[in-house]
Amino acid sequence: MCIGEKQETSQWIRVLLLGLVLAVAFNLFCTPVLADESAGIRKTSRAFTEIAKKAMPTVVFISVEKTIEAGRGGAPFQFNNPFDLFNDDFFERFFGYRYPHMRPRKYKQMGMGSGFIISKDGYILTNHHVVGDADKITVRLMDGREFKAKTIGSDPRSDVALIRIKADGDLPVLPLGNSDALEVGEWVMAIGNPFGLSHTLTVGVVSAKGRTTVGITDYEDFIQTDAAINPGNSGGPLINMKGQAVGINSAIFSKSGGYMGIGFAIPINMVKAIKNQLIEHGKVQRGYLGVSIQALTEDLMKSFHLKETQGVLISDVTKDSAADKAGLRRGDVVVEYDHKPVKDPGHFRNMVALTPPGTKVEIGVIRSGKKKVVTAVLGSLEETRTAAVNEKQLVEKLGFTVQELTEDLARQFGYEGKTGVLISQVAPGTPAQFAGLRPGMLILEVNRKQVKSVREFFDAFRGSKSVLLLVQYGPYARYVILQVQ
Repeated sequence: MCIGEKQETSQWIRVLLLGLVLAVAFNLFCTPVLADESAGIRKTSRAFTEIAKKAMPTVVFISVEKTIEAGRGGAPFQFNNPFDLFNDDFFERFFGYRYPHMRPRKYKQMGMGSGFIISKDGYILTNHHVVGDADKITVRLMDGREFKAKTIGSDPRSDVALIRIKADGDLPVLPLGNSDALEVGEWVMAIGNPFGLSHTLTVGVVSAKGRTTVGITDYEDFIQTDAAINPGNSGGPLINMKGQAVGINSAIFSKSGGYMGIGFAIPINMVKAIKNQLIEHGKVQRGYLGVSIQALTEDLMKSFHLKETQGVLISDVTKDSAADKAGLRRGDVVVEYDHKPVKDPGHFRNMVALTPPGTKVEIGVIRSGKKKVVTAVLGSLEETRTAAVNEKQLVEKLGFTVQELTEDLARQFGYEGKTGVLISQVAPGTPAQFAGLRPGMLILEVNRKQVKSVREFFDAFRGSKSVLLLVQYGPYARYVILQVQ
């Protein structure tokens, strides 16, 4: 054998030896790893299967009917959007009774969605936009049984509804978890009836938490997930790996009407508080503090000498509100509410709203760089909204609006040293205009009672059909009588 042949044989031997070493190393180190990974995947798959077996019987298919009136000559508009089931404003706008010959006719509109059983005596959680003010609600279980359901309570401002069925024997129940404990990246499952396909399961992860500015409902704290949610999934549960409901699937972000990778669920901790009120009162009674708030930016943080941007800035305080009585001021930065840190305006608004009216709460604020704690007794948002509606109706009847007399306005109109409310607008063709009222006039008295604020102005009107106003314009004052229409 020549020298070249010996060298070539030697190289082949080294290659074979290296290959043998690599094969041994692969068997020693890589094969166990791959086996472990495969076992982990199988274990996760089994976990999904076990959870699905227990959870699916608790999820129900909900079908609803509602009688709608529409104008003759227009075919009923069939909604494809399950998140806007009964949009009566649409029908009023497009099928309104503008012409006498267009007499209304009635027809039935159908809808569908999902829900899940939370108690053995038949309570079922779902979305407000699924059941709304439906005339008839039918619930079908996984085993094929059907029941007529009754609405216990529905809250459009959070999109949560509670219905109930009466069934013989025990019902399967889905336990409620703790949505605050959810982590971004955690596995979750969505079960529902997308497009009417009963009991469909999809899997994904928690993409984000605390979405408060989506613009779907008044009170938002959404869990964002990439578990596929489609029309018909609304009202179904979002489930963690413990087999617990951690949210109610409520909406999707979509440009096509179908799944695009972003779904939103109402966190179950918010749902629990709403559910309890719906059972007790049939509606949600929300707390009211009486402040206008805004988010803290870096520039605002520097202006108010703050070290961090967590919290909310009070930009205004409503006179005679819970906040006003507690001593909160414009420029205060709220950092704690009821001993819990305040993150942002949406978070703070939700905390106040979910606190029952009449509750005494401690509010931590930063004022002039120093921490201060004030105690407030919350008012009722519902009563405040009712009062606001009544005031709006009164303004429409009178035909003019008023505003507070500030120092700047007093100087501008020559009312220094005076108290009252300033007329800001007068509608043409109204009793106010016919009586000679004009913007810039100062109302000093209503029915012989001195008024110093807009609140006192409206309070003085209550129950009156004829009002006597003492009005000043420039240096002169006179009495004006108005009839409330």
